[in-house]
Amino acid sequence: MRRRLLVPALLALALLIGAGVARGELSQSGDLRISFSGGFSPRSLPRDRLAPITVHVKGSIGTTDGSVPPSLQRVEIALNSSGRLSTVGLPACTSALLQSTTTETALERCHQALVGRGSFALSVNFPSGSPAPAKGTMLAFNGLYDGKPALLLHFFATVPVRVTLVFPLTISRRGKGQFGTVLRADIPAVGGGVGAVTEIDLKIGREYTYRGRRRSYLSASCAAPAGFPGAVFPLARGSFHFVDGRTLQTTLTSDCSVR
Repeated sequence: MRRRLLVPALLALALLIGAGVARGELSQSGDLRISFSGGFSPRSLPRDRLAPITVHVKGSIGTTDGSVPPSLQRVEIALNSSGRLSTVGLPACTSALLQSTTTETALERCHQALVGRGSFALSVNFPSGSPAPAKGTMLAFNGLYDGKPALLLHFFATVPVRVTLVFPLTISRRGKGQFGTVLRADIPAVGGGVGAVTEIDLKIGREYTYRGRRRSYLSASCAAPAGFPGAVFPLARGSFHFVDGRTLQTTLTSDCSVR
């Protein structure tokens, strides 16, 4: 059975890991299925303070019968309060600077805002023939979109067609509660609906210096109760809204150890 997958918005999942190593998760509605897995390093974290982490995530959207899934229209990801995404003092890029650029040009323009790298697979559906596979590079930049903090995802491939895709994920913060940071994105059609991202593989994480102090784009603590060597808890809660009206919701759980 051949699987057909869709939508680069799953890259938002790269920010799901607040602490620990996540198990692979699967969510399904009818024939529609979302799968993702991820982890981070280091696995051992302080109990009462934040420490830098690097996240590695893989994800896909597909169907159980191999048919083309409906397009993802909107995604919302709420992150556990034990993890933090910080952009204080980090240079920011803009979506306009990344449009119609190669990987090399995107890095030339926004290298100071780079926070992640990866790869993706793309399926281009030509009306006159079978879908043509392609592979490309992926970059993640700290950025601004409509004046709001955002994670800008840049895709570039050259075979079978040259294509550049830029997707902004806006970042907002809640008050108190289990989930403290929310990522949101409205997803446009890829290539007018003829392109589908089939796989993603992304690492995100960066340490930098601002005003003489070392900082990290992503950091986390292990919120284990006193006397316990580790903990298991929900890392993130995701809602995925599709054009056919279906919504898939999932919670990613993980564990951590105290150092």
